[in-house]
Amino acid sequence: MSDAKRPVPPASCDTLTVMFDGACPLCRREVGVYQSLTPLETVAWLDVSEASAGLAPQDRARFMARFHVRQKDGRLLSGAAAFVALWLVMPGWRWLGKVGRLPGVTPALELLYRGFLHLRPYLQRLVRAAEAKRQP
Repeated sequence: MSDAKRPVPPASCDTLTVMFDGACPLCRREVGVYQSLTPLETVAWLDVSEASAGLAPQDRARFMARFHVRQKDGRLLSGAAAFVALWLVMPGWRWLGKVGRLPGVTPALELLYRGFLHLRPYLQRLVRAAEAKRQP
């Protein structure tokens, strides 16, 4: 079943819902940048690593493996398409969302995102090790 047909955590129909892996130090930092901005539209933030997200174990694993956004119309996007949707409502990032909508750009960004996903476990270990060194 495609991401667009799978159940999504409930959210208001008038809200873009960002589903992110809060257990990932890279994801936390990036989402923190977005959360520090005042979005052009209402955005709900759902940390799928938290038990309070109310996800079944298989859904939780799927949402933690890739970045997801549930659009206001209920469509579920993942990967590069999800980032483009988020960027379109973020001040300072909207230009990148508009570039991402140009023909051929989202598929190219998706290839880059998939490459990043292969590196993500290694980068997470590096960031966690750096964070551990900073703690007393």
